[in-house]
Amino acid sequence: MNLTELNKVATAMVASGKGILAADESSGTIKKRFDAIGVESTEENRRDYREMLFRSKEAMSQFISGVILYDETIWQAAADGTPLVKLIESSGAIPGIKVDEGTQALPMCPGETVTVGLDKLAERLKKYYERGARFAKWRAVIDIGGGIPSMTAISVNAHALARYAALCQAAQIVPIVEPEVLMDGDHDIDRCYDVTSRVLNKTFQELRVQRVALEGMVLKPNMAISGKKSPKQASVEEVAEKTVRLLKACVPAAVPGIAFLSGGQSDEEATAHLNAMHKLGPLPWGLTFSYGRALQAAPQKAWSGKAENVAAGQRAFSHRARMNGLASRGEWQSSLEKKAA
Repeated sequence: MNLTELNKVATAMVASGKGILAADESSGTIKKRFDAIGVESTEENRRDYREMLFRSKEAMSQFISGVILYDETIWQAAADGTPLVKLIESSGAIPGIKVDEGTQALPMCPGETVTVGLDKLAERLKKYYERGARFAKWRAVIDIGGGIPSMTAISVNAHALARYAALCQAAQIVPIVEPEVLMDGDHDIDRCYDVTSRVLNKTFQELRVQRVALEGMVLKPNMAISGKKSPKQASVEEVAEKTVRLLKACVPAAVPGIAFLSGGQSDEEATAHLNAMHKLGPLPWGLTFSYGRALQAAPQKAWSGKAENVAAGQRAFSHRARMNGLASRGEWQSSLEKKAA
């Protein structure tokens, strides 16, 4: 393992003013997104859509530091035969790959899941590295509800995340460690804070046990935020203040950067929250975005599967990427959204 190289990639992934595009939707998820815009989810349509994003010159070269790909996408070539990985590289962004294989029910823990995909991961990572991937992603899912999460669910998911991270570093690939506490419930922000704090503490404990070099990883956490069904929705300022306090308490300064997931927030909410965090003074690590839906909902709608809408789709993508790029420096204002509209 060359830690200097890993650290270089991790630092580039969280470079100021840039963030990570999560384009790693599984076949099932992208089908849902395409259904919503009336587009059939064929391999060709999925390729055309992602090619449109990766050829968005302004967005990719100025505001996107890396792209998380799905297994199908990393092997695909653009319509002109150029591998999609090469389009990403030529824009100056870093190709990455989602390597987990989704979740399964956790035995003895009703309503809880564990992420799978460690079997043969070492061999898969080798192939992905040869194809150009320089970072990977693994998502653990922790739900908040009556009596959950259990310590069992937190422990097994933290253990799997750390095993995955160690395998990545051994393969010279930067691991994005993503323990996501879902915002689906009716819990308030303080309950989210407590659960996320337990999850992060356990995750870093496991990472140390398994000798993962913190300087060669990126953390992808949720924000401290109210559950979607909570009658008490926290303000942008409260989300920012509590999230930064939580991260300072749980995330060692050795970690080069933190890239948030948007996890069910609207496009603008995700941007406003990130922006507000940067108003709170200097932080020990780079703090940016790794958004999927919050970067892609607008371009998907603008494109709607039509070749003549590619330019409109790219404009919508560039706008969202630019807004988040500004937010990752604390320079975003909501008036900029209205101007574009």
